[in-house]
Amino acid sequence: MTVAYWCVLIAIVMPYVLFGIFNANIGKGRDNNNPRDWKAELLNPVAKYAHSAHLNTFESNTGFIAAVIISHLAHASQNNINMLAVAYIVARVLYAYFYLTGKGGLRSAFWGLGFVCTLGLFAISA
Repeated sequence: MTVAYWCVLIAIVMPYVLFGIFNANIGKGRDNNNPRDWKAELLNPVAKYAHSAHLNTFESNTGFIAAVIISHLAHASQNNINMLAVAYIVARVLYAYFYLTGKGGLRSAFWGLGFVCTLGLFAISA
């Protein structure tokens, strides 16, 4: 299995780690019968940020996973695929960290870096 495929596995697990952080910070207010309705009422900012990062990670992963698979199928340079995949994971970990710590500017910068890595995977496949 290539480094890039291991990065796909990490990307798949990452939203669930963020959801664990979310669950650890919500206290007893969670209503499992209405799992989405009560999120807006959360007072704990870490819980809000973790849930938002959790959802955004699912959104971001779709393009990344497709880009890794497509770049492998297109026989792009394995070193370039691995480099961009690792950079994506690092960017997403830092994105989550800056989200959880309430640093919006840095969060957005690392979101952008992850997006550029995904675009880069498509570009090297061309």
